[in-house]
Amino acid sequence: MGFGSIWHWLLVILVLVLLFGSGKISGLMGDLAKGIKSFKKEMSEDGVEPEAEPEPKPEPEAKVIEHRTEKPAAAKPRTARAKAPRAATKSKSS
Repeated sequence: MGFGSIWHWLLVILVLVLLFGSGKISGLMGDLAKGIKSFKKEMSEDGVEPEAEPEPKPEPEAKVIEHRTEKPAAAKPRTARAKAPRAATKSKSS
């Protein structure tokens, strides 16, 4: 019973019919055929006439918000301070 044997395929078909029933299989094949026909129809209509796009609605005018920046208060000039030397906290012992 090889892969290409007629008996192999008859047995596979018989099992599929017993599992799914003939009604489901014919329904699936009908749906597949409708899908293929619809696809072919859309592909043939693709170059004929494009659908008219709906006109976009005009956007409302943008509102302008005036923003005033306040001048910061006069900053005090910083003076440079000399750093005090750090005292040695740990002594090294030999």
